[in-house]
Amino acid sequence: MPIQEKAPPKMAAKTPSSEEEPELPKLPVPPLQQTLATYLRCMQHLVPEEQFRRSQAIVQRFGAPGGLGETLQQKLLERQEKTANWVSEYWLNDMYLNNRLALPVNSSPAVIFARQHFQDTNDQLRFAANLISGVLNYKALLDSHSIPTDCAKGQLSGQQLCMKQYYGLFSSYRLPGHTQDTLVAQKSSVMPEPEHIIVACCNQFFVLDVVINFRRLSEGDLFTQLRKIVKMASNEDERLPPIGLLTSDGRNEWAEARTVLMKDSTNRDSLDMIERCICLVCLDAPGGWEPSDTNRALQLLHGGGCSKNGANRWYDKSLQFVVGRDGTCGVVCEHSPFDGIVLVQCTEYLLKFMMSSSKKLVRADSVSELPAPRRLRWKCSPEIQGLLASSAEKLQRIVKNLDFTIYKFDNYGKTFIKKQKCSPDAFIQVALQLAFYRLHKRLVPTYESASIRRFQEGRVDNIRSATPEALSFVKAITNHKAAMPDLENLLLLKDAIRAQTEFTVMVSDEGGGLVWAHDC
Repeated sequence: MPIQEKAPPKMAAKTPSSEEEPELPKLPVPPLQQTLATYLRCMQHLVPEEQFRRSQAIVQRFGAPGGLGETLQQKLLERQEKTANWVSEYWLNDMYLNNRLALPVNSSPAVIFARQHFQDTNDQLRFAANLISGVLNYKALLDSHSIPTDCAKGQLSGQQLCMKQYYGLFSSYRLPGHTQDTLVAQKSSVMPEPEHIIVACCNQFFVLDVVINFRRLSEGDLFTQLRKIVKMASNEDERLPPIGLLTSDGRNEWAEARTVLMKDSTNRDSLDMIERCICLVCLDAPGGWEPSDTNRALQLLHGGGCSKNGANRWYDKSLQFVVGRDGTCGVVCEHSPFDGIVLVQCTEYLLKFMMSSSKKLVRADSVSELPAPRRLRWKCSPEIQGLLASSAEKLQRIVKNLDFTIYKFDNYGKTFIKKQKCSPDAFIQVALQLAFYRLHKRLVPTYESASIRRFQEGRVDNIRSATPEALSFVKAITNHKAAMPDLENLLLLKDAIRAQTEFTVMVSDEGGGLVWAHDC
């Protein structure tokens, strides 16, 4: 994702509260004829000529004076007047909440931390306690609106960006629905702020209060409580069914299972505690495989399936911090409340926090004054047991169907590309098109995200990287019968990179992507 943003300088102003949010411009509605012309230009080289002519005729009728296009354009302009961001609801629903696929692999991304080398379980728990302290510090900054405002870079350098997504990091929950999910924001004048996290261990879920008697727990306190949780989870006689598996299923299936769970008051109470928590911390068992970069990434993406740590998750919660006994650590996010750069900024803060305090030896504090964490209880009917078996089978299918390998390319990096006066992101996008063309003899109409956070409630828009210039380059570079001189190939490459860069700037500056302009 091309990050059109930069971390703010140390002296940047703190984030304004919602009532004093700086005046950001509204996302414009692209002019109708501009949208139609861009659509035709982006598709012409991707389809047969006859198909393009048919599309061209349809577009001309659609955009004719007094036609349907003008009617819909006017509706969008009216919508823009009435809402902070005319596209945000469309985007949230169509990209996320209407999607019925399972969250792991299909929707929920992950960030992998550097591999840790824990000597024993206490090391794992010290790391987790340190991480939780960082989370609480970061949340306190958010609650007090003390996070410096992000600013744009490049041509828009210094322009303030919308910070709304940050406030979904710890306050959001994706509630499964039978036809559409609901993104729930926990902020309420009625309900108090959550003061607990959920710890997953051995597929069991525990409530860890991080504020007790109006006092935030120290790292020593947290370490003490985590040790209690591990001891409680190791008691096989007390273990309950792995309910977290249900959240890995398709959204319709999970919605149906949740409806069944909600019939029992014990289950309702447990679901409420999870849905209102600050975040999850997943204490994973060893994966049982070599902790390579690829395997650690897979552990975060799907937990290795139901036989490993796949049930030690609750995928509806926006942030799940994974701390594995084998040193596999990272964060899994539910994508609907926020985009990648927000997760990256939060993660960078946490990693810096942990690095600055890593030399401090955390000891267990007094155990007498701390009430024991609470295991969440579940009443599982035969129907729920059957649904769990079905969810486990489908998660295994996801695990088996995923082909994923991390490959490190060491020949050169972004510094070399920048020295050639090329955008590293555009360079990679063209390289991806070349790789696909070599395999399939056609371009692939990919979409890449570009930030539009310079607008009110802006998230991302679409960059179309299958450009005519990219097609000219990949055809030339793969045509061995009529090989072109290297200099000409280089010029074609730079032309493709330029086209990709210009499209990126256009989308980021104007919100000029193609998908949403007339989605009424």
